[in-house]
Amino acid sequence: MAQTPSSAWLDVSIPLSSAMPHYPGDPVPEIKRVRALEEGADANVTHLSLSAHAGTHVDAPVHFFSGRAGIDELPLDATMGRARVVHVPGDGQVRAEALRVHDPKPGEKLLLRTRNSDRRWWELPFQESFIGLTREAADFLAERRVGCVGVDYLSVAGFHEDSPAVHRTLLDAGIWIIEGLYLGEAVPGDYELVCLPLRVAGSDGAPARALLRPWTPG
Repeated sequence: MAQTPSSAWLDVSIPLSSAMPHYPGDPVPEIKRVRALEEGADANVTHLSLSAHAGTHVDAPVHFFSGRAGIDELPLDATMGRARVVHVPGDGQVRAEALRVHDPKPGEKLLLRTRNSDRRWWELPFQESFIGLTREAADFLAERRVGCVGVDYLSVAGFHEDSPAVHRTLLDAGIWIIEGLYLGEAVPGDYELVCLPLRVAGSDGAPARALLRPWTPG
């Protein structure tokens, strides 16, 4: 979204707000000031009410598997370290052949830039036509044993795809899922990724701040 003031870091998370789109069926996000200096309070205090899957966030295995790891059990290196941004063009859903050309490697963190990132999607109503993965694409990533996949809208699965099947395929293969990225300013290539979700005990996910900067070997 923007470079941080101090370095080449690129913020690829979206700002949380009451106006941002949310996945149908999830709670409507509400962020409001409940105490204000202007009204005589001794401090400004903001109340947050939102889904664990609001905005930029990370999914945990317990999201689709009872008894599996919660977001507080995320290994720190699962969403930190070397990552690769790849461009997946077109208006259709992401299929296996579109990923095969990028030859994903075992353990790789793969961030998919699609036409979702052609605009500031968080300023618009929810779009059912967003680009996501098909089940065959999820099967392919599971076969390649990637470590993490990041997507540039609120779900890794296309709206009209079998979302539970896509999520289960990835999570059951040990693939951590980052959703709600904005990659419009990230050119394809290798980056250092820092994406840390809130450490919410036992939660099926949590909002996260995600940053990229060009990868420097050594």
